[in-house]
Amino acid sequence: MGDTDPTRPVMDRDEVDRALARLGAEHEAIETSLLALQDHAGRRLLEGARLTGVTAERWKCTEAAITLLWTYFDAYTDALRTAREIRSRRRWSSREDLVELTELLRGECVTVAGSAAATANAPTLHGEQQGRLTERYSLAGLVDRMNALYASSLDVVVAADAVWSALPARIDLLAAELQRTRKLAHSVGVRPGEHPAGDDLERITRTLTKLREEVVSDPLAFWQPAEGSSAPGGGKPDTTVYDREARALEDVRREIDAVLTVRQDAEKRIVRLRDLLSRADRTLAEARTARGEVLAKIAATEVPVVSGPPTVLQEQLATAAEYRRQAQWHRLSPLLESLEQKAEDELLRARESLTAVTAPLAVRAELRGRLDAYKAKVARRGLAEDPLLVERYEKARRMLWSAPCDLRAAEQAVLRYQQAAAELIGSAPRVPGQAGPEDRRGSVRRMSNEGEAAT
Repeated sequence: MGDTDPTRPVMDRDEVDRALARLGAEHEAIETSLLALQDHAGRRLLEGARLTGVTAERWKCTEAAITLLWTYFDAYTDALRTAREIRSRRRWSSREDLVELTELLRGECVTVAGSAAATANAPTLHGEQQGRLTERYSLAGLVDRMNALYASSLDVVVAADAVWSALPARIDLLAAELQRTRKLAHSVGVRPGEHPAGDDLERITRTLTKLREEVVSDPLAFWQPAEGSSAPGGGKPDTTVYDREARALEDVRREIDAVLTVRQDAEKRIVRLRDLLSRADRTLAEARTARGEVLAKIAATEVPVVSGPPTVLQEQLATAAEYRRQAQWHRLSPLLESLEQKAEDELLRARESLTAVTAPLAVRAELRGRLDAYKAKVARRGLAEDPLLVERYEKARRMLWSAPCDLRAAEQAVLRYQQAAAELIGSAPRVPGQAGPEDRRGSVRRMSNEGEAAT
């Protein structure tokens, strides 16, 4: 091998020794890396797996790259061994030896032979022609080429291994939890076609089965490379589909828990519903009785009609009891929630009906109390025997204590009695121990105000 470039400076012995030491260290590092790649669990899995999709395409290129790596390494080893042999011929290398070593260590003197089939699928560096039968490299260029091939190969192996290490195990754990949830759902009547949660369980099962098959056959489809990172294996597994199904299963579990709660509390809730509807019925019955009493005792007033209890609630309550007997908890749960709200509303409606019906009786009782209160005040003033007051009192009393009672007329009669009493108290002479004129006027004003407020 002669000096093909006369202008190239010839290396001296020290430069040769340093170059051989550096190349020897690189040789050891490359060999260690290649052996580690060869023994990598991810590579062995890729080698024995039935791959599809993007992983199959990339692994085809990676296999060719690894084969090419060993070819390059062998050529590198041969060139390094040749250089060492030349250097070891004599202690002080001759000019001819140094020229040959310079060409070997710095020139493109390494020829790599390989078939087109072996190199066609291997990744190429920028500017290289793919599929050539022979290639010429310098030792430094060959190291760069091997480093590039190693990095791309390791990236595929590490990424696939990371996905296989993370996702299938997590999918299996979620699938086991899914099976437990399915058994629990079946025990409480949550089945596909009968309850939305049962349909969700079927969908999650299908999705997880498909996801596991895809992860095993095409792991690189579930790999997210790290942005801005050029290190081999930089990134993380894509768990988007897994996370979505895990959340969906958690939602189903909460639904099942709600159904279980219904099963535990169903009897108590049904008893409470019966009590609420019974109280509403009794209140409506009381309102109907009170309406008859009001119509008999109060005249010239409108009394609202009291409707009967809604039969639909009783029918729904009977349906709820039947669901409980048949252990159809998934149907019982929404029915009980609806019934509880309707029963509360029905009891409130019954109470409002009773209040509206008995309002005239309450007005009559208030007028009676006001009339007796003013009579007591008049008696304390010594004016109980006044003919005008006696006449107006008796007239108001007859109206309030007779049936039917005309509330409008009775209210006017009570008001006239109040006014007469106020006028007499205001004009009465002062009696020792009683209030003076100023106090009487204040008292009259207070009584008048009280009367107006009561009216």
